[in-house]
Formats: sequence, C-alpha cells, structure tokens
Amino acid sequence: MAEQHPLSEAEFWEIYRRVPRLTVEVVFAGADGVLLTRRAIDPCRGIWHLPGGTVRFGERLADAVARVARRELGLEVTECRMLGCIEYPSHYENGLDCPVGIAFLVTRHSGELEVSAEAEDHGWFRRLPAGMHPEQVRFLEDAGLAEPRPEGAESPGIDRRRMDSGD
Repeated sequence: MAEQHPLSEAEFWEIYRRVPRLTVEVVFAGADGVLLTRRAIDPCRGIWHLPGGTVRFGERLADAVARVARRELGLEVTECRMLGCIEYPSHYENGLDCPVGIAFLVTRHSGELEVSAEAEDHGWFRRLPAGMHPEQVRFLEDAGLAEPRPEGAESPGIDRRRMDSGD
C-alpha cells in the first residue's frame, strides 16, 4: 500500500476522539526482554511503550506492522504472528481517544535497529519500567513476555499530564 495521508491532523483527531481507533502494537521479544521506546513526541511524550500505530484504511494488519517497524525502528519485518488485543480504557477514561491495539510478535526481521526521532530512548526490559500504559504492562506480563511486578509493588502507571492526546 502506498504511503497516504487522506486526513489532516485536525480531521484525524476530530474523528478518532469519537470512535474506536484500530492500532497495531509491534512486539520484539528475546532473551533480553521486550523492546520498548520512550516517546519523544506528543501525544504521551515521555511514556515508555510498545512501538505501534494506527492501521490505515484498506491496509492489511501485517502491512501495518511492517510499516510501523520500518518507520519507528528501521527494521524490516518478514514474519509476525498475532498475540492478542489490548484495549485502552485509560485513554477514554481520561477524555482522550479510544484505541484498540492488536499486538503482533515479530518472529523474523532484518536490518539494524535504528530508532526514529519519534523516540527519545529505547531499551530491552525483562521487568517493565514505570510510566507505561497500564494496559500494555498487564498484556506483556500476562503473555509471559515480562517479569511480573513483585506483590504489593506500585503499579507503573502514567502521569495524566503526559496523556494530553491519544496514542
């Protein structure tokens, strides 16, 4: 699918603040843990998260995964499999949008990791850092891709001030 941006940013948010938005979450996991990036741009600047993005109209999910991985990480995905979905009630409960993410585990890829300017940092995590979307924390822990937090540990939530728009 050719790169296309049929909506202006204002039109995009006008629509997606009112209806669910389908996204893909790109999961790279290995012996060192799960690859996360920290957002350098709004919305949700400063939040550690799984790389991801909106599925475009008419785009196949695997193509969206490949596009996002190429844009955000400089990697070419050649094979992936669906892990499950992540709903984000924290977004709409805070007056933002309503994303529903379909998470894909990348099983084959090529290229060298080169994180885009959309991220201020990146890292591999076995135990997830504070400041993540709580829904991603639960998903990754439940999937066995991250170590569970110790009993009674503070939940690594996100600062509402950093959630000034949808993700």
